[in-house]
Amino acid sequence: MFSQRPFAQDPRPYAIPADFCRIFEHDMNRLYLLSYLLTADHRTAETCFVRGLEDATRSNRVFREWAGSWARRMIMQDAIQTVRPLPSNDTIVGARSHEVPDEPRAISAVVGLPAFERFVFVMTVLDRYSHQECSLLLGCSREDVITARGRALQHIGEAAQGVQNPDRIGRSDALIPQLAVSA
Repeated sequence: MFSQRPFAQDPRPYAIPADFCRIFEHDMNRLYLLSYLLTADHRTAETCFVRGLEDATRSNRVFREWAGSWARRMIMQDAIQTVRPLPSNDTIVGARSHEVPDEPRAISAVVGLPAFERFVFVMTVLDRYSHQECSLLLGCSREDVITARGRALQHIGEAAQGVQNPDRIGRSDALIPQLAVSA
């Protein structure tokens, strides 16, 4: 016997605009957090969130089961187009201090990363994109992604431990569960 799927009673295999509207409404907080972590700015995050919804509803046909992943991808693509993060040879010392009252330390640590490291961290660690897929979306090499991921994890680990020494590698395990933005 066939297993039950969430949309088993609906014969439409593809998502329609109403499906994306439901996803954006149901997962609004998580999708907005994704947008904010990528852009590091609330106004830009709001713009990317809205454009992500618009792009998802106008996009090519997507299987309904993949609609949630597609919604996150649309937000990522809009954030990439807006911020245009580029790899650099700068060390993570270039990370800015980002302290906002009432903002969890985990979010501040990610938002404080340089743009490219922030995108790589969110995409590869939080949304579990492969290095290859991340490099294709960001238009850079896999090596750029791997290097940036390492620098971002080092910075996040130091933030989790309250370490100020950039030479000491910390652990990011304490912060990552707080940032789970993917489904």
